[in-house]
Amino acid sequence: MIGFAVVFGLLATFVAQAWLNRQAELRVQKPEPAQQPVATRTVVVAATPLRFGVQLSTSNLREVAWPQDATPAAAFGSVKDLLAGGKRIVLAAIEANEPVLAQKITGPGQRATLSAVIDPGQRAVTIRVNDVEGVAGFVLPGDRVDVLMTRQVDRVSGNTDVVLQHVKVLAVDQLADDSADKPALAKAVTLEVDSVGAQKLSLAASIGSLSLSLRKAGEAESEGTRKISVGDLGNPDAAPVMSDHYAIVVVTRAAQRQEYSVPAESVVRQAVAGRHR
Repeated sequence: MIGFAVVFGLLATFVAQAWLNRQAELRVQKPEPAQQPVATRTVVVAATPLRFGVQLSTSNLREVAWPQDATPAAAFGSVKDLLAGGKRIVLAAIEANEPVLAQKITGPGQRATLSAVIDPGQRAVTIRVNDVEGVAGFVLPGDRVDVLMTRQVDRVSGNTDVVLQHVKVLAVDQLADDSADKPALAKAVTLEVDSVGAQKLSLAASIGSLSLSLRKAGEAESEGTRKISVGDLGNPDAAPVMSDHYAIVVVTRAAQRQEYSVPAESVVRQAVAGRHR
């Protein structure tokens, strides 16, 4: 039995070794197919991080091979073509090795002005703020804010309205770099709005004081709002969207106009009582 075991063991080893040798010979005779080369084209990228106002030059640009199927449509094929026609200035932050796109830089010979970064059909409007109304300086270019207007006739009457929602901040004071990450106290904030929004801001600034409410990054939904008056301050649980339960009553005394927020049912009862009289 021991002899049979030894013979069969040697036979199994011989067969396995012969099979491995055969497979090795087949791999040598039939090599694996080579991968097809990826088609590329030359693209201009930033050699160093570029920020708003930086002038492009051969020292901060370089050319690299980029997959042709993944090349952005607004990319440039050579540094010479990009710089042809005059100097170009950076309008939006470009990181190192990121392709330089036409929409992130000025046209040939143009200056890096704020008008170059405004979207088509939009307007830039500047409003005054202080360290409190400007969210303590935490509003930076590129953020989204809501604009609030507060009117106060005296200590017992006043209200706050939401004038605009989800407004893009173009600049804070004279800073328009959207890569800024450090808060700074500002005296003026420039917002991007349409023509109607510009009119609303101009009117709101003339009849009340404006303040900003910073929105969460990526949040684009508009919320239902209503006018908040002094009477709402004593009712913190009041639902902000149930505007049908309140009404604004205007009272004029000696040419002084005052507004009061009262329950709508009270206004209806007073109107009915006045008819019966």
